[in-house]
Amino acid sequence: MPAMSAPAPAPLPEPTRAAAPDAAARISRNLALASLLALVALCLAWELWLAPTGRGTLAVKALPLMLAVAGLLKYKLFTFRWLSLAVWLYVIEGSVRAYGDGGLSSRLAMIELALCALLFGACGWHVRARLARGRAMAAAASSSAPPSP
Repeated sequence: MPAMSAPAPAPLPEPTRAAAPDAAARISRNLALASLLALVALCLAWELWLAPTGRGTLAVKALPLMLAVAGLLKYKLFTFRWLSLAVWLYVIEGSVRAYGDGGLSSRLAMIELALCALLFGACGWHVRARLARGRAMAAAASSSAPPSP
């Protein structure tokens, strides 16, 4: 009696290349990247030269923002999502310092708040555009697929 062999595994599908980013994704990514880099520059300049507090140790607050640059450059959706949440920590700091500080520090805090709002809006726009495009592509793929038996 011949031995039964296991069925051959199904061939793996060809790896698909990610779709090129559309205009909304490119514009929102560029806007998020510009506002992020401006926020980093503001944090560093504020704490090191313009209105330092203490020995400039608060400049480390720019480090978490720098972690997001690589993800934004690569269009990583996860980066846009966590950055849209992390930016609220900078909104809190800007709000406290805009209200509590005076002079130049208060004006810098207002600029920080504006950059945070711009960054949050760009990240939200990017995530919504990417998810909508993914749903549209999935719907188009399912409507063009042959019916299953």
